[in-house]
Amino acid sequence: MRVAFLLFPNVTQLDLTGPAQVLARLGGDARLDLVWHSLDPVPTDAGFSILPTATFADVPNADILCVPGGVGVNRVIADDAAMAWVERVGGAAAWVTSVCTGSMILGAAGLLRGYRATSHWAWRDMLPVFGAMPVAERVVIDRNRVTGGGVTAGIDFALTLCALVRGEDHARMVQLSLEYDPAPPFDAGSPERAGDALVAKFQQRMETLAPGREAELRALATSRGFVAPGDAAT
Repeated sequence: MRVAFLLFPNVTQLDLTGPAQVLARLGGDARLDLVWHSLDPVPTDAGFSILPTATFADVPNADILCVPGGVGVNRVIADDAAMAWVERVGGAAAWVTSVCTGSMILGAAGLLRGYRATSHWAWRDMLPVFGAMPVAERVVIDRNRVTGGGVTAGIDFALTLCALVRGEDHARMVQLSLEYDPAPPFDAGSPERAGDALVAKFQQRMETLAPGREAELRALATSRGFVAPGDAAT
């Protein structure tokens, strides 16, 4: 079983490394690759780089495609070679998956049209631009599409996928081996519980880090042939 993660500049590293840690324990003949244009170090949003294990040419197909998110998502969507790889691998994979804003990349590749999906809460309302149906859940399964919410939801996503692939008993063992027993010190992990003031502060911070990100994403969607919901054009 081949598991392929898209690794790209300014990826949110936990979107990738959390699920990778879980899926690396699928067992059997599972092989995990981190895929990008070259094998040069790829900078993450955490200030350190990760080494790819394979190039696009090295991985023409995979059983599981997983696309993480991060502030680099829009640049990936503008990258024809990266998107061609996502389209090709995702078109034939047994499982097509994402974490956080990685669902925007799947959507832009045409892989979520007509599917229920989720994303980071701050971007979830962009999913209809790509023909997907947004769902406010931590993990969403629709046929062979499995999408996870923001960042830490990637661990829940990966355990869910592990159960689908290897069975619940195996997934429970992986969870135990990782001592995944979250008990956060604050009840601020969702916009509903964090409160309006903290949500607004976060959104201001995101606009500073990635100004105009939504407008740019909409423009990229249009350039790839997608029509905004409600638009009279076809």
